[in-house]
Amino acid sequence: MRINVKAKPNSNENKVEKIDDQNFVVSVKEPPVQGRANRAVVKALSEYFHTPNVRIVSGRISRQKIVDIL
Repeated sequence: MRINVKAKPNSNENKVEKIDDQNFVVSVKEPPVQGRANRAVVKALSEYFHTPNVRIVSGRISRQKIVDIL
């Protein structure tokens, strides 16, 4: 499954909000430095979908990301 994610780094808490079937907002505490926020987004989505197979396809340096959930 491929989803669209809006990342919100430097948030007060880690959470995943479902907007609709294809769009999510992922808030993470980590700053967008050296890939730390991306790793936190992947971890949050892995926990949300209960699968370790999550990877960012597009948008590594953007807040708008395309993510594959396998």
